[in-house]
Amino acid sequence: MSGGVRDRMPSDEEGLLELLGGPRGLIDAGVPGAVFALAFSLTGRQLGVSLAAAVGSAAVLFVLALIQRRSVQQAVVGLLGIAVMAAFAALTGQAKNFFLPSVLKNGAYAAVYLVSVLVRWPLLGVMVGPLFGEGFAWRDDPPRMRAYSMASLVWAGMFASRLLVQLPLYLAGQVGALGAVAIPLGLPLFLPTLWITFAILRRTPPTRQQPAGEPVPPAIPDAD
Repeated sequence: MSGGVRDRMPSDEEGLLELLGGPRGLIDAGVPGAVFALAFSLTGRQLGVSLAAAVGSAAVLFVLALIQRRSVQQAVVGLLGIAVMAAFAALTGQAKNFFLPSVLKNGAYAAVYLVSVLVRWPLLGVMVGPLFGEGFAWRDDPPRMRAYSMASLVWAGMFASRLLVQLPLYLAGQVGALGAVAIPLGLPLFLPTLWITFAILRRTPPTRQQPAGEPVPPAIPDAD
């Protein structure tokens, strides 16, 4: 990998992390779930009060994000996500369904990442290729295609790991445990996944896009 590309990689890591809300955003995502589970336990399983506590905590985090001038988009998405989770629990009358959207999301992401590799459009390449200035030219570069495929499988593994922890707890109705694992399944699992991703991508140089209108060099015939 050229020195210029290598020098760019840390800023790209930071850019991708910031795009996903940054470390603070990832921690904030797990707080309302933990608050919901704690309130549900302390109030003697009162669903309404617990939902109010969770939504209230999400609203407080939203306001803090605005005050600290962090990503407004991430804050809005987080608040809407908690509202959807609260709606699932309120409409079904079951506390465990507060965590159902998260369970479904992790299962869906694991499947999408895996399928994207199988159809040779690894999702990491689709998302990160433009960030590295590659576009989709990496699809014609076998080493880079393999790198994006391996990285996508790492992300599929992360979401599958979350699902493997959450699903048994959800089926058993363990609301407290679901809340307790909300934060550990966030940032502590995400950061190693991000590090492994860039460790894989560093092993192969980004693919240079062919500028529009630039003639393709003719193939050199074999000597025989």
